[in-house]
Parts: sequence; structure tokens; C-alpha cells
Amino acid sequence: MSIHEDTVEFPEEGAVPQGTPHSLFEDGYALVVGTILLSMGVVLLQKAQLATGGVAGLALTLNYLTGVPVGLYYTALSLPMLAMTVRPMGRAFLVKTVIVTLGLFALTALAPQVLVLDYVARPVAAVVGGTFIGMGALALARHAAGSGGSGAIVLSLYRTRGWNAGRTQMILDSGVLLFSLLALDVVQVLWSLLGVMATGGILFVWHRPGRYNGY
Repeated sequence: MSIHEDTVEFPEEGAVPQGTPHSLFEDGYALVVGTILLSMGVVLLQKAQLATGGVAGLALTLNYLTGVPVGLYYTALSLPMLAMTVRPMGRAFLVKTVIVTLGLFALTALAPQVLVLDYVARPVAAVVGGTFIGMGALALARHAAGSGGSGAIVLSLYRTRGWNAGRTQMILDSGVLLFSLLALDVVQVLWSLLGVMATGGILFVWHRPGRYNGY
């Protein structure tokens, strides 16, 4: 808005002001916070024997089937997907997302040593865990980073085609939940679906084209 003599000019209706670029410290802090939130969400879901969408859901399902650490599967599945998004998202995005992926691997491996949970009710794990994952993904997206391989693909579609991130994520997550039936029963999958809705709802409401110009 500018003021000239007695005339006040308002910005055009619907216009979104340009955001101030994030500093290196802000980006780094967001990576730390986002990775912590993602890891906590995965830990809660794993304790309740639930799945979720995206790479995390695939990793959890494979963990239930084989016993191999969820973080190892998460990293192995994410890296090839990240390679597919280098051109639309850029190298900086790739580097940040690789850092997040390795951070989640480290935190989920460390969690049993520093966080002892005796019991988490499935409704609580679904809603709280799903919300943690959604907020983590949102924090990362606002600083040009993805929450793993599937998150990178969702953001690349958002950037190149304007697809709503939450809606796209929900479509991908539906396929992952079907895959989770290999390890979980129908009741567990239904609770997992509630968690996916909690995650997707965060992105659907707060990550829309034109709403935020942080990067």
C-alpha cells in the first residue's frame, strides 16, 4: 500500500505480496524442525502398528513385514524418487531433501534409545502422528525442501502444474494404504486412513498455489 497526499491506494484484490527470501539460518532451522516432526509422526504410527501414505507408509509396511529398520527403507526408497525431481525442483531442493531423508533415518534409529513409549492408542497415533507428519511436510515445503521421495514428487507437480499438494498427496497415499494390507488388517488400515486424512488436511488447507511466496 502506498500513500500519496490524501489518496490511499490498496493492492489489487486477490494479489499476494511477494515474500522475503528465507535466510540460511531460517532454512536450516526449518529442516531441523520439519525432520523432527516427521520422525515423531513415524514413531507414533509405528508404535501403534499403523501405516501412513507416501514413502513413510511404504517404509512402515516393509518394516512390519521384514523387521528391517523403517529409516533404512525410507532412505532407500526416497533417493531414486528424488532423482526424478532434480530438473523441476533444482539442486538446492535436492540437497535439502536428502538432508531431511538422512535426518529421518538417524532420528528414527535413535528414537528407541531416547524415547520409550509403552502404549499409544490407535486413534491418538493416527490423528497426532498424521498431524505431525503434515506439519513437518508443510514446514519443509515452505523452505523449498521435500519430506522424502513422494513429497518431492508432490511438490514438483505443485510447482510445474499447480496441482494442489494435499489432493495429490491423498491420491498417492490411497495406493500406499492398499499396499499396507499386506501387513495390516482392515481395522489398522482404517485407522491409518484417518492419519492420512490428518496429514493431507494440513497440506490441503495451508499449501495452495499463490497463498505463500516464501520461496
